[in-house]
Formats: sequence, structure tokens, C-alpha cells
Amino acid sequence: MEGPFRFIREGNGNVSRVIRMGTRKSQAVCVSQLARIQTDSVAGTLKELYPDVHLEIVAMSTIGDKILDTALSKIGEKSLFTKELENALERNEVDIVVHSLKDLPTSLPPGFTIGAILQRENPHDAVVLHPKNAGLTLDSLPEKSVIGTSSLRRAAQLKKRFPQLEFENIRGNLNTRLKKLDEKDDYAAIILAAAGLKRMGWESRISQILGPEDCMYAVGQGALAVEVRAQDKDILEMVSVLHHPDTVLRCISERAFLKQLEGGCSVPVAVHTEVKGSMLYLTGAVYSLDGADCLKDTMQTVVEISNKVSESAQECVHVGVTANNVSSSALDAAENLGMDLANALLNKGAKDILTTARKLNDAR
Repeated sequence: MEGPFRFIREGNGNVSRVIRMGTRKSQAVCVSQLARIQTDSVAGTLKELYPDVHLEIVAMSTIGDKILDTALSKIGEKSLFTKELENALERNEVDIVVHSLKDLPTSLPPGFTIGAILQRENPHDAVVLHPKNAGLTLDSLPEKSVIGTSSLRRAAQLKKRFPQLEFENIRGNLNTRLKKLDEKDDYAAIILAAAGLKRMGWESRISQILGPEDCMYAVGQGALAVEVRAQDKDILEMVSVLHHPDTVLRCISERAFLKQLEGGCSVPVAVHTEVKGSMLYLTGAVYSLDGADCLKDTMQTVVEISNKVSESAQECVHVGVTANNVSSSALDAAENLGMDLANALLNKGAKDILTTARKLNDAR
């Protein structure tokens, strides 16, 4: 076969196509444990579905992994954990990149698409307590206890919900943040995504799951995304079987909401979605940095989840996602739901809240 594809002769004499999967390194030295676990999970599923394909994993560092002494919201809001991986994809050095969906901007560079969104893990945030605070909750921690989080979204919501606590930035991968928590007395607790803790096998560290009444989650949180070159139709078709329709519709509505708001990690935007029967529910909110100002609303739409294949791939790209094996009418409804909810909040003054939050964050 001509082109960038590579092949390998297996020990049994069979020739297999080589699919190279890109993943993140952490701190430019060792592969990020969570990123590798996520990539290995996708690789394992693909190997079961396509036993004749030979998978290679290629690890590389990203900007977000290299700069660990600055808040994520201060570095810049786009492509912190994706740019180098996409460069490798563009140069045909890798064929597939596995991301945490929440790391992917709502507008992808030309030539790229999200070819699969896997079934979502628990998208909520979790409280991990310092060992000395075992058995407590955010409500029962002593006043002025310091909570570590790198997320403006989490801090804004939790400052409003728990005004007796203090919130400070903490950076690093999961291992690093847990080490900072356990080995020092700087933090009474830290807030992490429950999905990452579960994938790492650290569910026992979760002291409390924060429901939507306490802290709504980030757009795409808990879901894994497979990014590919849009013109690689064979690879796009191969990974499309990984799509989980329920998760796809939820995440498309969330991404459309964020895109219409023109939000990102430098402003506090939060969501909560559910599919019940044929109904998709989306709750979205924007916050000031201190959580004092908030606009929040819920909308719903009818979605018919089916495996109807779209006749035109060009007509089935929604906020960077190609999902030809999901009903195009359901995808349209999900995207419109996100845009409609964003417009409703913008009409109520969301732009002013977001603009002020962005300026204050930039001035820090």
C-alpha cells in the first residue's frame, strides 16, 4: 500500500498494518501513568476488535506537562496537552491520539477530527483528604482549611458552596498532586476528577463525590476521545466502533455549549448532562472567579439514539466530532441544545461575567 502506512511481518509470517498511537509523557521523563493507562485501554479494545492490526505506542511531552509551576488558566487556554500530539499526527508520525476529552478544544485544527468518544467514566469531581483528615467531608473540615485545585471552575463553585474554606492552586499529574497532599501539610484536601482516580485504581482515596448541587463538572470530563486525521477514512471507520452513543450526545451538547460561550479553562464554565429515555438534559452555568455571580439554566431535547449510519461524513461533524454511526438527527439535536442553552445564558448577561472573569484571571 502506498502512503504513510507501515507494515510489519509477525512471527507467524503474517503481515500486519502498524497503527501508531500517540500519548502524553509527563515531566518530559516518564510516560504519564494515567495517559498510558488510558491509551493502553483503547489499544486493548482495538486489539480485540482487530487482531490483525499491530499497535505501537509513541509517547511525547506536551506544554501542559512541562510547565508545572503555573496555573493552567495562566498558561493559555488552548492545546496545552494536545499541540505536540497533533503535530505528530500531522507529520504522520502517529495515526491515532488518545486524549481526555476535556483537554481538547471545541475547535480542532483543520484536518483533524475526533473519531471516537468512549463510554464515559464517572464525570464528577472527588475530594481526596489529607490522611490526618480521614472521615471528614468539605462540610466538616475546620474553618480556613486549604483545598488544592488547579481548576477555576472547581474553585468558583466551591468558594460559593463552602465559604469557610480557602482554595489554592496545585499543579502536577495525579501522582504528583497526591504526593504533595500526603507528604506536606499545605492542603487539607485536594479536588480531582473521579474518573482519573478510578482509572488509576485509586478509588480508595476518594473521600467524597461532589454532586451537581456542590460542583458541576467540566465539559467532556470523564470521557476518552480518539483523535485522527480526517482524511484517513479507513482509520476513522476502524475507531468509530468505539463510539458510545449516549456519551457522544452528552459531550457534543457540552462542547457546543462551551463553544457558543467562547469559554475555556481561563473562565469558570460548568455542565451536567443526562440521557433519560429519548430525552437529553443539559444544565450549564458560568461563574465569576469568586463564585458570587452565577448564571445557570437547564434545557432538554428529544434524541433518538440509533445506529443509523450517516450517508455523508461531511454532514456528520459536530464540534469536532465525526460520528457516522450515530443518528445524524440526534447529533444535530444535541449540538443545537448546547448552542440554545449558551445563547439563553448570553442573553441574561453571561458574556459580562465571562469577560470580567477572564480579565481578572489575566491580571493575576
